[in-house]
Amino acid sequence: MTAHLEESSVQDAERAWMEEAIRLATHSAAGGGPFGALVARDGTVVASGHNRVTATLDPVAHAEVNALRAACRELDTFALEGCVLITSCEPCPMCLSAALWARVDRLVYAADRHDAAVAGFDDRKFYDLFEKKPQSAWPLSVERLDLPNRTQPFDTWLRTADRVDY
Repeated sequence: MTAHLEESSVQDAERAWMEEAIRLATHSAAGGGPFGALVARDGTVVASGHNRVTATLDPVAHAEVNALRAACRELDTFALEGCVLITSCEPCPMCLSAALWARVDRLVYAADRHDAAVAGFDDRKFYDLFEKKPQSAWPLSVERLDLPNRTQPFDTWLRTADRVDY
């Protein structure tokens, strides 16, 4: 019975957090874009963020990125193990990658990429690009310039005794 009660409590908390993410997204619609996100750990909201792309002229100021950055500052770490990312919409590939890099334990979203596409957001187009199209069909050129010192930064990193691995 205790496990069921705890699971119900977690679901109630996540439902409340999602409502907050949707509220942030709705409020943000006029000031950056209709997306909201928050990071929670141990039953408590650590940080939140909303889309600030148009407000700050920053193409990577997505709600998820802003929430992850704020959570890292709040927790004084770059790794968010033990955290859940709650977001009003399925993250775009960049935000999904950011969540992976932040090492959150879980990600929960409400609207999906198809809902976003109906509203004019091209997340679905980017998912399609990465899933289906060879690089030769991408709208930008991706090229490698092979220089003899290309591994110098990594070599230096590996020789650094007090590095913090991640």
